[in-house]
Amino acid sequence: LIIANPDFELPGDNQLAASRNPKLPSASQSANSASVPQANKAATSRSMSLADFNASPLPGTAEEAKAIKGILPEAMVLTGQQATETALKQAAAPRLLHIATHGFFLDDPAPAPPSTRRLLQQESSALRAPINPAGNPLLRSGLALAGFNLHRNGDDDGVLTALEATGLNLWGTKMVILSACDTGVGTVKTGQGVYGLRRAFVLAGSETQVMSLWPVSDVGTRDLMIEYYKALQRGEGRAEGLRQVQLRMLNDPKRQHPYYWASFIQSGEWANLEGKRSDH
Repeated sequence: LIIANPDFELPGDNQLAASRNPKLPSASQSANSASVPQANKAATSRSMSLADFNASPLPGTAEEAKAIKGILPEAMVLTGQQATETALKQAAAPRLLHIATHGFFLDDPAPAPPSTRRLLQQESSALRAPINPAGNPLLRSGLALAGFNLHRNGDDDGVLTALEATGLNLWGTKMVILSACDTGVGTVKTGQGVYGLRRAFVLAGSETQVMSLWPVSDVGTRDLMIEYYKALQRGEGRAEGLRQVQLRMLNDPKRQHPYYWASFIQSGEWANLEGKRSDH
């Protein structure tokens, strides 16, 4: 199952989205660049500013999905309006799950002043609601899906949080590949590991997770993922195949900057898709 290039502004709702968020970027603002990126080139990155609630188009993810479909003809591809939170939640243990979109991990909010904390506790007791749910790292990490820019409420609000991801049916799924920014980032809980999307997809049942540790390039990630799937199809290990692709990108003058290849890591089962492990 490949979910990529979500339509963050669903047809017919563009005017509503614009009224709620006048800062939404245009498609022309997401033009890609092959040069070494600067910190302010957010349009070429698979991350977003949640402070402004913006999600810009990612043309590289559409090309990525098309190329992977050519390598895995039996794959189901959901893009645009079909790349919804509901469709992902309804997936029943696909052999491989590939998600190419914007990812995020929000910093832990600063603790409230003592007087504010007492007020929050009083309100929480009256409403029987948890105090400061934003403090939960599983609610501060997630993936943007179709309709994200509409800022809706409900079960399909365009955002799959890590907490929601724990409820996915991935028992039997060999690999989850999160082709987005910051998908391997989380909060370290002493003795309990890293809380974020990484933990969520393990709890959901997947054998292996491929994820990123910082913002990644749209076009660079596209190239890396296409070559990675070719390596998997050749029978290379899930870890070794990624390593070899990264080494080749390191030797490419146009892609040797770590921004393009170094972010992605593999966790979990490292054998090839048939379960075979090499001797080295």
